Amino acid sequence: MLKLYGFSKVNAGARGHTRDLRVLWALEEMQLPFELAGMDHPAHDLNTEAYRRLSPFEQIPSIDDDGLAVSESAAILVYLAKKSGRLIPGDRDGEAQVMRWCFAAMNSVELPLMSLLVLDWTADGSCGKHREFLVGWANRMLGNLERWFAGREFVATEAFTVADILMAHVLSAGIKDEGLIAPYPGVASYRDRCLARPAWKRTIEAYCARVEAG
Repeated sequence: MLKLYGFSKVNAGARGHTRDLRVLWALEEMQLPFELAGMDHPAHDLNTEAYRRLSPFEQIPSIDDDGLAVSESAAILVYLAKKSGRLIPGDRDGEAQVMRWCFAAMNSVELPLMSLLVLDWTADGSCGKHREFLVGWANRMLGNLERWFAGREFVATEAFTVADILMAHVLSAGIKDEGLIAPYPGVASYRDRCLARPAWKRTIEAYCARVEAG
């Protein structure tokens, strides 16, 4: 059976925003059976040689599908979509669009948002110029995304796909200040539309009941 390695305990600031939620959401949407292996981050469960064989960078999530190891949340979602035939089109053109927007979520949108988050976590008050640059970078990505969503319900195709799980989670977990997304109502509406899905609500409810803050 498919085994998912996800958090059982994680630091309080990250709880509810971790990347294993992307895989848990996809599995709930796809209704795929799986076994969950809970990992205690403060207890250094990720820092073992056994776990490095699954996830070379000692990160969550990873999966073991009958001996096939896959890490990196986007790679896992694409693998599961192709394995199940769900949340990804069966035609070449549709699949290409989903892949395009999976990469966009990870490489174009998440990078400035995560960089801004890290700066705000670690800044000592002397990084005003750096923060101004990152805010400008984030605004450029969100502005381009706002234009893209004109007349679109989902990001890659007319139907909800794994690209939407990645993009919606990036927008949810990566933006702590709602003022950043407020100028982009189309992006905010898209995020909220995805997070209103019953599968996401079940996923986050189960996660919060299970995962401890460490």
